Amino acid sequence: SAMFGIDLSTILLIVTIPDCFYCIHYTPGVDNDLDELLTELETIANLTQGSEETIVHMKDSAAVSQKTQPDLLFKKSTSMLEDILRFEKTIVAQEQQIYDLQNLISSNERRMADLKQLSIQLHQKCSEPCKDTVEIQSTTGTDCQDIANKGATTSGLYYVKPLNAKEQFLVYCEIDSFGRGFTVIQRRQDGSVDFNKDWTQYKNGFGYLSPGDNTEFWLGNEKIHLLTATTTIPTVLRIELVDWEGNKKYADYNMFKLGSEADMFRLTYGYYFGGDAGDAFDGFDFGDDPSDKFYTSHNGMQFSTFDKDNDKYDGNCAQQDGSGWWMNRCHAAHLNGKYYLGGRYTEKDAGEFGYDNGIIWVTWHNRWYSLKETTMKIIPLSRITAGGQQAGAKQFAGLGV
Repeated sequence: SAMFGIDLSTILLIVTIPDCFYCIHYTPGVDNDLDELLTELETIANLTQGSEETIVHMKDSAAVSQKTQPDLLFKKSTSMLEDILRFEKTIVAQEQQIYDLQNLISSNERRMADLKQLSIQLHQKCSEPCKDTVEIQSTTGTDCQDIANKGATTSGLYYVKPLNAKEQFLVYCEIDSFGRGFTVIQRRQDGSVDFNKDWTQYKNGFGYLSPGDNTEFWLGNEKIHLLTATTTIPTVLRIELVDWEGNKKYADYNMFKLGSEADMFRLTYGYYFGGDAGDAFDGFDFGDDPSDKFYTSHNGMQFSTFDKDNDKYDGNCAQQDGSGWWMNRCHAAHLNGKYYLGGRYTEKDAGEFGYDNGIIWVTWHNRWYSLKETTMKIIPLSRITAGGQQAGAKQFAGLGV
């Protein structure tokens, strides 16, 4: 091959010279040259084979490349399409969100306009002089019976001023067709007022007085003291009860009085005056202890609240039962207790302490039955039997309670 600098025709010529001299002197060199030539030819053959293999590899690589490139392009284009679809969905969702927010803004703008209009109306209304629409009767007296004696015939709100009172105060007077005027000191009917109050609240009174006698309240121990302790005529306490089945009963206590705050508004009465509800104020034998009746009676007991414990118990009855009342250890009557819808309740319902804390009168219903409605009201003894011996029961039967 000329590429290696050797002329093959010359080599053949030398080999064919029939001269011994030349054979002797040139044969070894020729052999060497031939060996070198063979070596070079083998090298060329090896290089040629390597080149062929390289070419084959390149062709195979090209074929693979030609086959793979479309796959990569397809995958890339597919991925791009998926991204585009995802972006389009995101855009659609955001457009919907923008639309919803625009609607919400429009709705809020309308509401703001309405509220502004309402605010203007309220401002105009409040700028006008306040008008008290609660009807308070004009007749006054020392108590409701005194008011009835002066000719009042309508039940409602009146101002009274007992003998030793520094100023008059508002009460609800229940005046019947016999001319009897009951001063109402307590009312329970729907559980709308929480009776778990402190000493000061029970002293001054709480709740709401209404002309129609349709609200709950406690008149106040100080006012009850003034109404009962300064009169020369014995006072009767009438207790009226209604259960969840609509049944009604009552109990009367003669010579009812409430002591001053210095004596912790102590409850005293002369005797049970009658009624069909039974004498729960005298205590009750629950069967838990031989002394049950003695330790659950109420005559002579001082008033207790969760912040002023005046009971006969080592613990605090008012705190345990969530009320203010004339507690002993603790009670057989409890008209300021927790209001339970439906009446019946359990130790679990009673909460942390588990004691009978409902509105109870155990000589009628047991201690795990909470009454629906109660009324405590007072009247002079001289008027309690007006209209006949059973007038009290008849009068109660006619109440809208």
